[in-house]
Amino acid sequence: MADGSEKNAVVSNKKVIFKDYVSGFPKESDMAVTVDENLKLKVAGDSQGILVKNLYLSCDPYMRLLMTNRSSEIFGTYTPGAPITGFGVGKVIDSRNPEFKEGDLVWGITGWEEYSLLTSSEGLFKIHHTDIPLSYYTGILGMPGLTAYGGFYEVCAPKKGEYVFVSAASGAVGQLVGQFAKLMGCYVVGSAGTQDKVELLKNKFGFDDAFNYKEESDLNAALKRYFPEGIDIYFENVGGKMLDAVILNMRVHGRIAACGMISQYNRDQPEGVQNLMSIVYKRVRIEGFAVFDYYPQYSKFLDFILPYIREGKVKYVEDIVEGLENGPAALIGLFSGRNMGKQVVVIAPQ
Repeated sequence: MADGSEKNAVVSNKKVIFKDYVSGFPKESDMAVTVDENLKLKVAGDSQGILVKNLYLSCDPYMRLLMTNRSSEIFGTYTPGAPITGFGVGKVIDSRNPEFKEGDLVWGITGWEEYSLLTSSEGLFKIHHTDIPLSYYTGILGMPGLTAYGGFYEVCAPKKGEYVFVSAASGAVGQLVGQFAKLMGCYVVGSAGTQDKVELLKNKFGFDDAFNYKEESDLNAALKRYFPEGIDIYFENVGGKMLDAVILNMRVHGRIAACGMISQYNRDQPEGVQNLMSIVYKRVRIEGFAVFDYYPQYSKFLDFILPYIREGKVKYVEDIVEGLENGPAALIGLFSGRNMGKQVVVIAPQ
């Protein structure tokens, strides 16, 4: 926190430190909140650094993968004793990078701390549209939004009238995929883990139907109930038993966009998938993807999504907690389904 004003040369810097690699479900005690004194609010003159005051931090399931000493191949891993990192929204306090200047609002990968010195501008986006809540740049206008856009329109290649199933459908990505599918004229069903989330999918996001997977003893039978003619598109967020059941219910030439598999992140040994031969019979395409694949399309994505937001045709639900010290509990809550919508940590609201 700044001593009075941000023009003071020296501040303290609260941060969330990753303590050590995690096995099984992560706990709040796997992280520690500490304070560094005497942070200078100036970037050294011989660097290309960007000093950012963090305003909002994003809690995302992929962050669990970084808590092991097994590389995720995309993000690397967290370093014990160092702050955890994730997507966030910040304000530039000082910059030696010619592309960014003091006062710029940005989103991208940052530290879980009040101030971060970013040594690279790769994957750092300037925020130009401030009539939309800044927190949306952790979600619908940030990584989850671009993930939903690229995964659904590019990987799934949807057509009007197709049958679409979305798992973890009330989460940061799923809630958007379902609404995009409805905009395409598709029939959409989502799964979630509580009755409140099921109601949210149907009443807020306009899904045609939804179910609580925890109340279904036979997922294959449940999917046959909701998709008697089969599934054209499955947007995969959970993996495990749900993926196995979906494979049995895919239609000929169906597409599965593999975005994530949150049911597997806390397992030391992943669950196997039994029904893969159905992919051959039905000529199903399964394709994985990463949000970075679609960074070059970010401006095109904004042109697409901003009018829908402003007109109220696409809705977004956030679950907001205040204070960096409450960040670890919010992050851990993702894995028990405690959040309702996109989980955001507010550090310094604008």
